This record gives sequence, structure tokens and C-alpha cells, in this order.
Amino acid sequence: MATQNSIFLGQSLGGNLYNIGHATEFPFSQGRSNMKTLQAAFFILLSGIMVLGSPGLSQAEDGTALEGQATNADVDGKTLCAIGRGRQCDIKLAIKRGLFETGLRPRFPDNLECRDIDEQWAISYTYKRDRENYHGGIDIPAEFGTPIIAAATGTVVGKYRGKRSYRGIEIILRHSPEDTGIPLWIYTQYAHFDEMPKLEVGQRVRMGEVLGPTGNSGITPIRRKSGRDRRPAIHFAVWYSTSPKYVERRHKIIPLDGRWMDPNALFRKKLPLDSSNMKALPEAEKKVPVSVMVEDGERIPADTKIVWPYMCKRG
Repeated sequence: MATQNSIFLGQSLGGNLYNIGHATEFPFSQGRSNMKTLQAAFFILLSGIMVLGSPGLSQAEDGTALEGQATNADVDGKTLCAIGRGRQCDIKLAIKRGLFETGLRPRFPDNLECRDIDEQWAISYTYKRDRENYHGGIDIPAEFGTPIIAAATGTVVGKYRGKRSYRGIEIILRHSPEDTGIPLWIYTQYAHFDEMPKLEVGQRVRMGEVLGPTGNSGITPIRRKSGRDRRPAIHFAVWYSTSPKYVERRHKIIPLDGRWMDPNALFRKKLPLDSSNMKALPEAEKKVPVSVMVEDGERIPADTKIVWPYMCKRG
């Protein structure tokens, strides 16, 4: 019944935005009733309509799709739930796609002052959410206004104000294998800006280019609107895929067949980078040497294609 009703909804609203005819295959949490499934399918359909009505957030300024941008019908339900983590989704799908602790930590070059992580990758956020959840990135604190820089050369594929998001103001870059030297399509997310970055969707940016100022935008479970009553920081997240394609769903970028990556693993700059292999590394290899950009513009090492999202100072 839920599937038939979902087909009707999709057709009556000009639909099949999300292949709604297969709504019962969407991996929602176990134990949901048919009515809950129907409500979730309807929510997904409306989300697709909202996305299509928001040019400039995930499309070029003239409304055309960017290179690699696929249609919503191209992405499967498991990937939508694993990366998008909607309220109706089972968190186990995200865990299966790499959202779990690996034990990796950054090791910065000697004689430099670099900003370190204060909230680690995939730590439990269940205590401050109303459901099981995990930190989908790392948080690096910095003073208000500190420039956040691009970790690698790439293309802006998403830019969101995030007034009702924990992440607040954010920007997402897509990096080709040539951009990073890694044979994967990689996406880096930068969030909690103090103001909207001036970059445009579709614009190319260089590694180390300033994206915008550090802030603490985004809601909290207690504070349901943005404010300045928590420490400023960047939320830095990484996803990857072997496919060059991605979709935008309800102000989220979803790589086709996407996976979560511990951001520390990015600085290994070689395969494997998946969370299972990272967790299995010997303890001696869990301190990852991090390549950086210094405030005077020097790159360490000089040939790096990837840098920490904050510049370092000379000690």
C-alpha cells in the first residue's frame, strides 16, 4: 500500500524525483509502520521539489547543472541515508559506510604552531541529540574571523546558509583525482563560517585559497538559532566515491555510492583510506603526518596537493 500511494504522490506532483515508486526499499529504521514509511516517502519527494527550486545553492548561477551533477533518481536510498542521515534513516547505514572511529590523529611539522582538533572524528553525539548519532567530521577551534582555507584545489558544488542546521553556514568542494593525487572523487565540507563565503557555486578554487572567516554559526540542541555563545571552530568533513557523480538533496551534497572518510586519513594521500583499514593500522601509523600551508605562503612539503584547513604559524 505504501508503494502504491508513493507512486500516486510522485505522479500527481510531476514526480518520480527520487524513484518514489520504490519507497519501501528506502532503509528507514526498523519497526516503522506503513504510514510512517509513506510519510517519509512524501517528505523525500517534497525535499526534491525544494532542491529543484533552489538554483544558485547547488547549481551554477545561470541554473545549469555542474559537471558531475546527476539527477535525484540516480542515487540509491541506502546512499541517501548513509550520507544524508535523515531523521527517518537508520544510522547503521552511515556506520557501514565508514562513520566510526579509527583512532587516527594529526602530526604537524616541527617548529610550527598549528590548530589541532578538539572534537574528534565519529565520536558519539547521542548524548546531545535526540537519537543515536556520531560526529561526521572533526572540529578545529580558532578565533572568530580566522581564515578557513581550501584543503585542496577543487570546485564549489554546494553553499548553504544553514539557518536550521547544526553546521550553520557551509561550503562544499569537489576534488577530482587530478586535484588531490588520490584516485578517488573527494568532497570536503567546511562549516560554521561567521559569514557567507563570497565564492560562487561552480567556481574553481586553489589549494590554500581563503574560503571565509571562522565563526560558530549553526543551531545547537538547546539553542535553536545561531548565536555566539559557543566557541568558534571549523567543522571539517570528507566524503569520497569512485564515481564522479553526485546529487544535491535538501541542502546536502550526496556522492553516488559515497563513503565517509576520517579527515585525518585524507593526509595519508594514498589508498587505502577507508575507515576499516584505518582502524586496523598499527598504533605507530595512527599519527598521520599532516601537510600544511604556513602564513607566509610556504607549503610543507613543497609539492603537496593537500593542506590543513587552517594556516600554521612559525614557532
